[in-house]
Amino acid sequence: MKQLILVLFAAVIAVSANAQEKKKLFKDFFKYSTLYVAGDIKNPKENLPNYFVRTNPNGSLYDVPVVVDGTQYHDYDYKYGFGIRKIARFDYEVKGKLYYDGTESNVGMTAPNSSIKGFEYVFHTEKERSRDDVFQNHRYFLKHSGKYHMVKVESRKQGKVNFNYKSAELRAKLPIGKKLTLSAGAIYRTHERPYGYNPVEIWLNETDADGYAVNPWYTLGFYYGYDDIYYTQEDQFGNEVSDWYWINPEGETVAYTDLQFRQTVFTDLMNRFNNEAWAEIDAFGVISPVLGFDYYHYKNNFWLHAYGSYLLPYHDYVKGDEAFSYHNRNNWGLGGLREDAEKEQWEDFQTGVVFGWKLSKNIGVFVEGEYTKFWDSKIYNSSVGLNITLK
Repeated sequence: MKQLILVLFAAVIAVSANAQEKKKLFKDFFKYSTLYVAGDIKNPKENLPNYFVRTNPNGSLYDVPVVVDGTQYHDYDYKYGFGIRKIARFDYEVKGKLYYDGTESNVGMTAPNSSIKGFEYVFHTEKERSRDDVFQNHRYFLKHSGKYHMVKVESRKQGKVNFNYKSAELRAKLPIGKKLTLSAGAIYRTHERPYGYNPVEIWLNETDADGYAVNPWYTLGFYYGYDDIYYTQEDQFGNEVSDWYWINPEGETVAYTDLQFRQTVFTDLMNRFNNEAWAEIDAFGVISPVLGFDYYHYKNNFWLHAYGSYLLPYHDYVKGDEAFSYHNRNNWGLGGLREDAEKEQWEDFQTGVVFGWKLSKNIGVFVEGEYTKFWDSKIYNSSVGLNITLK
């Protein structure tokens, strides 16, 4: 994605007629941009105290036990990064802080239109530690807007929430008056999740010609090196009790019955099996036609900015195994992918609104909201406020 951004920038430079224009374009590209370095340190989330008892090594099960502090403690959280940004704000937007740290997100990064013509960009990289897990995050964003076109490429990775997304889009724009702009074009997006595909469910439900399970549930334990050992014993009333106890690959007992193993360790093994199967599937890339609108009206005491993008149900995968694509999200059954499965299309969209009305010098009403539906992911945020200034 970084290479694509550089290629796009180089292509725009290359179309300039002469060296003087190239020099001016290069100068304008960095004009009003901001280089920054930022970081923070925070206390980690504090877990509730957790204690357990362990048999005294010098005694028996019924001697005074050793009380052990099992509370999970974490080192401090931190985040540091650096970058360069040049994102124009709409008239109603205000700078949130006196400095940039890479967490900023302006409306122009989502809306089809921008408040200026020309280049806007963010190139940000950071390292983050959260609850002892360390992540390398980034956000690369480049957009070029003109009266009749918009080109945008973006790559974003946020390890803490397992978010990794890339996109590139090209649109033609049609201004209607001074406030409304319509747009149409194509967008390329990526996703990593194979929607509807549950590997462990398919594996556990595989049957032979007689309808018997090919992979009984407990064989998943054998697959990961666990073993069950049969035992019988007599209780205090003379009844014979038998079951299987389970040991891990190191020979340690992890469950005293099949039921206990299934309710505890087995659940983790199911998730492990799925994660390993999903990790072997490459990321997907899909191209979709897109329509959009952007309406912008601004006065000092009243403003309205409404925008949206609609991705038509004509999606075409150009990367990844299409058997696991979103086209087949409802075509996976207990026996795997149905032989007569037909690809299913879908609709995605993104919309937002920013509204403000200063009823008087002392009273103002404000509404902001954005909603995105991509594949099975639904992301929304909204806020509403009433400000009354007392004098």
